[in-house]
Amino acid sequence: MEYVIYILIALFLVFILQRALPTKGVRQLSTTDLKEELNNREKQFVDVRTPGEFKGNHIKGFKNIPLHQLSQKADKELLKEKEVIVICQSGMRSQKATKILKKMGFTKVTNVKGGISTWR
Repeated sequence: MEYVIYILIALFLVFILQRALPTKGVRQLSTTDLKEELNNREKQFVDVRTPGEFKGNHIKGFKNIPLHQLSQKADKELLKEKEVIVICQSGMRSQKATKILKKMGFTKVTNVKGGISTWR
């Protein structure tokens, strides 16, 4: 019985780590480096926060596609052959968004570390 508890704890830790670690093949970008990328017309910029958050404060050039709508809208609004740079408030939702985009077949996906909260 004691082994079952250890196995359950180990499975729980693996589950948590998988959700917290960056997705394989996803580039991580700081907000400082993002400033250099913003004028690149070959890249797509997506903000996955809610419309209310986006309206309150956003970076010019970013398109608002809330995380909960990303799987339905990404194929219609984004091109798979262009790099997608994703941002949110803190970097957590954008990290989830990069996993969704990778599963959908987007190959060039970048997460902005720290999100809007680190933007100056």
